Amino acid sequence: MILDKIVEDKRNRLREQKDRVPAEYMSDKAYSVLKDKTRDTTLFYHNLAKEGISIIGEFKKASPSAGDINSSIDLLTRIDEYNDSVDAISCLTEEDHFKGSVEYLEKIREKSSLPILRKDFMIDEYQFYEAKVIGADAVLLICTILDDYMLKSFYQLSQELELDVLVECHDEDEIERALEIEAPVIGINNRNLNDFTISLDTTKRLKKYIPEEIIVVSESGIKTDDDVKFLKELGVDAFLIGQSFMESESPRELARRWKEL
Repeated sequence: MILDKIVEDKRNRLREQKDRVPAEYMSDKAYSVLKDKTRDTTLFYHNLAKEGISIIGEFKKASPSAGDINSSIDLLTRIDEYNDSVDAISCLTEEDHFKGSVEYLEKIREKSSLPILRKDFMIDEYQFYEAKVIGADAVLLICTILDDYMLKSFYQLSQELELDVLVECHDEDEIERALEIEAPVIGINNRNLNDFTISLDTTKRLKKYIPEEIIVVSESGIKTDDDVKFLKELGVDAFLIGQSFMESESPRELARRWKEL
């Protein structure tokens, strides 16, 4: 399956990276950054929890389902547009299948005061220390690739590092697991990561299992005004939008329009 290959390639990448930058060094650097209190470490959560719909605008170059994404504006112009219109930025850092990099996130950090979500396949403590070092405010935990022990321990490590967490779920069992660790932000991925099919009905089906006090983010497959209206009527708190924004000549105007629908 595609997901198994992505995780395998991520493990290989991590082995290579730890040879270049040892885990102990990355950990020490992360805790050094933690002592610097110049940023609000709960900004990601608060920007999603505010009244009205919130939007996480994503930066990604490719995906296994879409291939290379044709973007008409460069990274810095795109971030300028996001700064004017969205509530948080998601940056893909997975190299082999999404053509992401930590360097992209670092460039975004230099250009934006918005909270940044490191979007990757997080399977090792090393990645959480690195997330703190490169300037991320939040990280993604994908229930599909994590067992119960990993999900809980990575969530606790994120809290220790003062990183907000988006816990991503795709079915009822994963929602239950996210609730067990008391995750305050749950993402419902409309894309099945095993075959990459998409249905917005996934959000409709799972939303009712999540208590009202928890922030719900609908992810993937949001392309049209009707999609936005459908999800708003379900009462979600936020959207995570990638390809639609990446292919748009004006993500600023698109985000503003979708907020006002």
